[in-house]
Amino acid sequence: MFRRLIILAVAAALFAVLVPSAFAVRVNVRVEGKTTTIFGAAEPRLISGPNALAALDAASFAGEFYYHVTVTGFGPFVDQIGRYSGEGFSGWSYKVNGVAPPIAADQATIKAGDTVLWYWTTFTEQGGSPTLLLAPWHPIKGRGRPRGRNCYQVVSQNDLGQETPASGASLRVDGRQVATRLGRACVGKHRGLVRATADGTVRSNALR
Repeated sequence: MFRRLIILAVAAALFAVLVPSAFAVRVNVRVEGKTTTIFGAAEPRLISGPNALAALDAASFAGEFYYHVTVTGFGPFVDQIGRYSGEGFSGWSYKVNGVAPPIAADQATIKAGDTVLWYWTTFTEQGGSPTLLLAPWHPIKGRGRPRGRNCYQVVSQNDLGQETPASGASLRVDGRQVATRLGRACVGKHRGLVRATADGTVRSNALR
């Protein structure tokens, strides 16, 4: 009898280890707070479970920050990340590859290579706050030389992931601010990470 219990205990332990790993995926995760980035400005790749809520949990473990989930009739609801809990028309939302799914985070399936963003947002009739996405930009070359060094472009994404040039956005790097034109700018030589910000939007990812 004792031997049988040992075998069952070992089997249960293996099940607990192997089943989660069978559903594990590697995804890029970032958490943008109300006043600052909570985790992953450069969107590091983490081992996560198969949905957006699991990605938040993986980031919480890696970054040692607190989050709270309330169970509702529509599924689990993240009502606090870090120090701030949702209030009024402001609270926490998420996107997968730039799109905010209209489902609970535990139902939003993710796959390897996806990017999951959790962020503080203010909801209006048009949806949540736009999120910024920063990417390298390669200007047209003239006389064999590029017109600018270390250039970037920033777009604004709505809940559907539709992109528009982030007019009015600024690039921030090494303690200085660089204005963009149609969401594009070159920052020249720099040492730190480059971020994009604009009024009424969620700050962008960070790039070298």
